[in-house]
Formats: sequence, structure tokens, C-alpha cells
Amino acid sequence: MKLPSVLGIVSYKVFPAQMGGQKCVAAFYTHLAQKTKVVLAVSKTNEIPEDKTLQVFPFLYNHNWAFANLRYIYRLFKIIKQQHIDVIAIEHSYFGWIGSMLRWLTKKPFIIRSHNIEALRFRDMQRVWWRLYEWYEKTVHRQANFSFFITAEEMAWAIEHWQLDEKKCTVITYGTDIQQPAPAAEKMECRRWLIAENELPPATKLFLFNGSFDYLPNTDALRVIISEILPALHAVTLNFRIFICGRSINEQWQGVLKSYPEIIYKGMVDNIEQYYKGVDCFINPVTLGSGIKIKLIDALANNLTVISAKNGARGVSAELVGPKMIVLEDYDWQGFARAMANPDTFTPINTPDAFYTAFNWDAIVQKALLSLQTL
Repeated sequence: MKLPSVLGIVSYKVFPAQMGGQKCVAAFYTHLAQKTKVVLAVSKTNEIPEDKTLQVFPFLYNHNWAFANLRYIYRLFKIIKQQHIDVIAIEHSYFGWIGSMLRWLTKKPFIIRSHNIEALRFRDMQRVWWRLYEWYEKTVHRQANFSFFITAEEMAWAIEHWQLDEKKCTVITYGTDIQQPAPAAEKMECRRWLIAENELPPATKLFLFNGSFDYLPNTDALRVIISEILPALHAVTLNFRIFICGRSINEQWQGVLKSYPEIIYKGMVDNIEQYYKGVDCFINPVTLGSGIKIKLIDALANNLTVISAKNGARGVSAELVGPKMIVLEDYDWQGFARAMANPDTFTPINTPDAFYTAFNWDAIVQKALLSLQTL
């Protein structure tokens, strides 16, 4: 059976891919392009990537100006015809209406690849119009020929609440190119670098939290670290430091973080993998938001033990990771701190092979292609 050619429509900046959501889009289409023809229409804020297996056209308006893209419908129509596109893929639900319009014009099926239930994310962000967006999100998913969801939990939620046809839904998650745990010697070398770089005693326990801090669930996690976890850790005997890495953290938050000696604020770092490999444990005190936490996958792929709140661990089953991920009930910050101080947390065990099999990008893309071929 002929593999379908794909037009991906992306409503925001993903090239160059620096943060989790950008990596999720860029990596998916890069791997897909190794198996079939892929053309991307992206917002004009993007740079054209060096990878020539992808044809990238950066001309769309960002999703905040979604309806201004009416002026580009004919240009998208021409791309579909000239590039002999078989399937239209919409990243997130923002441009779902464009997919519906292009299907009407070209008779080509369209899918929506959901990274999270956007309406629930807007609800958590206290956007007063979140119910209106849920109506729109439900409508475009019901119009789509197929829906990809990032976790099994979100797919089940959408099928129940939006009455989607489960035969037209599947889970296409975030993946990794790492195929086995990092060697102990490599992790030790990264740890020695972190200790020396920050002039810390060799026995210091090192923790990491990273993310994009223009996103409410991540800034709420900073609040939890400062107001809940640090006071709880002060009640136990533990010599520790918590590295905070990521972009878009405002000056006020920078000042707060720098006022705590247990916090080492690094901001945007050139090589986050050095931190994943060098620290003792990744902490994920995230209770808001939906979707899969990409930093969680990256941490586990780099053979890093994780402590997470239950909400933040969605999409990663205990069967795949075993004791490599310690999950606490949401808001159990005393228990979270006890897990951070527990010597058993630092027992050297590897991320299981089952994790690398389930979250392998090639396997994920192959699964997506099987669904696309049914269209």
C-alpha cells in the first residue's frame, strides 16, 4: 500500500526546536519524513531547518491571529495540489477549521494531532472563555477524519466527553531517539562537572526541574518548590541543591529563586542533557495542565530517576518504568519531600527496556502511518 504524503499545518514557532512542545512537533515530522513525503506549513516566526528531508513553508500567522489565515487558504490549496498531498495534519486544535475547509476544497482527509486538551489547559489558566473553546475543540475533533492524542487518558476523556468514534482515535505520544540507558561512567562524569562548576561538596544530592516558565503549570510548580517542598526538606537532614533550568522566567521569579541558597537558577542552558545525566533525581511537582510532560520522558530516557505528582505523570505507565519513577498523590508535598530524602530513591537502577521500546520515535511514527493509511 502506498504511503500517504502529509501536509502538516503548525500554528506556532517550532524551528529551531528548543523547548518540549517544539521538539514534539519537529521530531515527529522529522522521523515521519524518513518514511514518507512531508511538507510543513508553519507560522512565519519559524526558521527553515537545515534538514532538507522536510519542505517547510513559513508564511502562516500564529494561532493568536488564526482567522487572518483565511488569506492563505488558496496558497495552502495550491501546496496540496502541487505537492500531491494525501493527508492534512493539524497540530493542536487551533487550526482545525482550516483542516475542515481544506478538506471541503480538496477532498483530502484531515487529522488533528492533539498535544493536550486545550480547553482544560485554558480552564487551569483561568481563561473565562475556556468553555467556548471546548465547544470549538470538540466540534473540530468531531469533524476530523482521525484524531491523535498524546496520552491514553486524554483519548479516553475525549471519547467520553466529546462522543468521538473510538475507531477514529489513537495515541501518538512524544518519543525519544535514545535507545538505552546512559552508562554509569558518563553520568558520573556529568555529575562531577556539575559539582565542580557550582563549587558544591561531593556528597550533595542534586535535583532538577526545568521547563518553559511562560506556562502556568510550570510557574505553579516553582511556587510549590519554594512554599511547600523546601520547608518540608528543612525538617529532614539532607544536603541538597535544586537546579532550575528553562526559558521565559521573569525577573521577579529570578529574584525569588536566587534568594534561596538551596536553589541554583541556571535559566536557559545550552545542553540540558548534561543536567539530566548529572543530577541524582528529576522532580516534577506539576499538578496543573494536561498532556504528557515532555521533560519527564527526556529525564527517564537519560536514565534519571523521577519523583512526580500524579497529574504530572500522566501518559507514563508504572508498568513501563517500575521504580525508576516515584509517583505521589497530588498536593502530598510532605510525602514528596520524604521521597527526595529517602536513600532508596538514589539506588542505581536503569530505566527499563520497556520504556525505550514504547517511547521510540520510529515505533511511534510507524503507528501513526498505519492510522494514516486507513484514510
